[in-house]
Amino acid sequence: MVNQMKQHFCATLLSLGLCFSLLAQSVPARIDIVVIDGEGATTDVRQRVTRDPMVRVEDDDHRPLPGAVVLFALPASGTSAEFPSGSRTLTVVTDKNGQAAAHGLKTNDVPGQLQIYVTATFQGQRARTLINQTVQATAGVKVAKPELRTSKSGGKWKWVLLGVVAAGGAGAGVYFAHRNSTSAPVSIGTGAVVFGSPR
Repeated sequence: MVNQMKQHFCATLLSLGLCFSLLAQSVPARIDIVVIDGEGATTDVRQRVTRDPMVRVEDDDHRPLPGAVVLFALPASGTSAEFPSGSRTLTVVTDKNGQAAAHGLKTNDVPGQLQIYVTATFQGQRARTLINQTVQATAGVKVAKPELRTSKSGGKWKWVLLGVVAAGGAGAGVYFAHRNSTSAPVSIGTGAVVFGSPR
């Protein structure tokens, strides 16, 4: 009876030890993202990308990690695209081969370099990478041009606006002075208005 209890106790400890060993092995020290497809692809504006971005998530021993959560994210402005849902983000869980793909991307009308941000998470570990593609203008297709504004030009408009306000104020002063006067002459002196570059 005592021997059976010892054997049972040892078997339980052995199974618990194996479980802890397996759990320890399943938590990687680091994860990595390997780009399988999509890098360097070229697509015309307003078209579905020619090669879907696809990645594989691996542990520190280069073994694929099924069940990792992969987030594909696109720029909010400039050269960008949309997923079929109309969103700029897509979350995919890796398959048994540790792979995840973003299908159905359609580019916008701004040519340039499209950077797809990829983030993978698995059991508290995180990895990031970029997939770079090119969006090119098609002959005969009107493309959008980003509007560029500089602080210098904005400064010039600010000073022009102040000049208009000052001139309007002087004109209003003349109007009300003449309106409220009866017979006495009105003399208005104006100082020099100087416009300089903003400091």
